[in-house]
Amino acid sequence: MTLVNNPSRTARAGVPRQARAGRPPRLSGRRLAPYLFILPAVVLFAVFKLYPIGWSFVLSLFKTVGGVDTFVGGENYSRLLQDPLFWTALKNTAIILVVQVPVMLALATGLAVAFDSTLLKGRSVFRLGFFLPMVTGLVAYGIVFSVLLNEEHGLVNWALSLVGVDHVPWLTDPLWAKVSLGIALTWHYTGYNAVILLARLQTIPRELYDAASVDGAGAWGAFRHVTLPGLRPAILLTTVLSTIGTLQIFDEPYVLTRGGPDNATLTIGVYLYQNAFVFFDFGYASAIAYALAVLIGILGLIQFRVLGDKK
Repeated sequence: MTLVNNPSRTARAGVPRQARAGRPPRLSGRRLAPYLFILPAVVLFAVFKLYPIGWSFVLSLFKTVGGVDTFVGGENYSRLLQDPLFWTALKNTAIILVVQVPVMLALATGLAVAFDSTLLKGRSVFRLGFFLPMVTGLVAYGIVFSVLLNEEHGLVNWALSLVGVDHVPWLTDPLWAKVSLGIALTWHYTGYNAVILLARLQTIPRELYDAASVDGAGAWGAFRHVTLPGLRPAILLTTVLSTIGTLQIFDEPYVLTRGGPDNATLTIGVYLYQNAFVFFDFGYASAIAYALAVLIGILGLIQFRVLGDKK
């Protein structure tokens, strides 16, 4: 007996009955299992992330007048453009971003190269030591620095007095307050960025350094033509993360100076906090938060265009 292969019957054999009848196939328990596993995370994300973000935007369109929320549309956003304190906070935040972040990343790059060098003995100990500040609580290390930089009884001014330097008004002078804030931020985040850069540095093939050496490149030439190009993705990552962190900075200036003296260390984060939890102007605080989010997005796109892969 001859078996005849029917293509249409063979094609229909592997098709579910619902699909052959023109109905969408039902999800079996096995297909639903992955969705059930991620459902708790989705719910938590929606409740604690999406809902607050959406409600914050709604709040930014209202203004509390006499205890009653009144819809004002974009009035809170137009108020930003005319608020001198907002521009002061933005300027102070920009100064930290332009001055402190490049210095910190330069130090982190140098530390990463040093941590990767075979000339450094006990490299693991140094890596741990420089990373430890990152696990220190923000408020805790802010209090420590406020004690160290105390003008009258601080350890730093005591050490400076031993070499004949007068007391420096670290936290009471507008300029020195900015410097103090920059020192605290650099101490806390440099080791963290150095570890990220080190992880990328260790993926650069050693053959590239050997080839550079054969071509006559010295230490600086190898760093310029091999190390820096190899670190480019990590530099982009640390730059974006540092930019986002700096624009959102709150703990350090609040603990060290409360935004003073004379608003010299007033950042956008501190100003947002003051409007929300001191003046209870939640609508305006929400508008500040969304303006900050837009600013972070714009700067992130610029950094990706400038430092990203140009292929």
